[in-house]
Amino acid sequence: MNVLIDTNIAIDVLLQRRPFLEHSQLVFLASEHGLINGFVSAAAVTDIFYIVKKHMKNRIDVRGLLKKHLIGTVRIAAVDEYAISKALDMDWDDFEDCVQYVVGENIPADYIVTRNPADFKSEGAVVVTPEELLDIISPN
Repeated sequence: MNVLIDTNIAIDVLLQRRPFLEHSQLVFLASEHGLINGFVSAAAVTDIFYIVKKHMKNRIDVRGLLKKHLIGTVRIAAVDEYAISKALDMDWDDFEDCVQYVVGENIPADYIVTRNPADFKSEGAVVVTPEELLDIISPN
């Protein structure tokens, strides 16, 4: 199952943000262990770097953190001309979320996991929280 992981989930893990860390980290572990095919959009990686660097202040440490906990744990989904053009044609309030959504369509994602599902107008992939995704993939 293909899952597009939203920027906020990755930042929760990299900055160890509580109370969100536990469920976000489990999403990354599910990707690392092959329970899901986890993806982060290429556009999100630049946002993640920028936000994490604001908190950590040291770009060398940020690069190391992204190499250790992002690259190899999830795959990077392309943001191409088609994705940008389609997002520009869609009537969403938040352009970044719209680009994420189009990237999710392109991979194609079964789920988009985010802490802010209301930000996404779901027409294809199901938009879920980390807790909801974990319920879906756990074998009870």
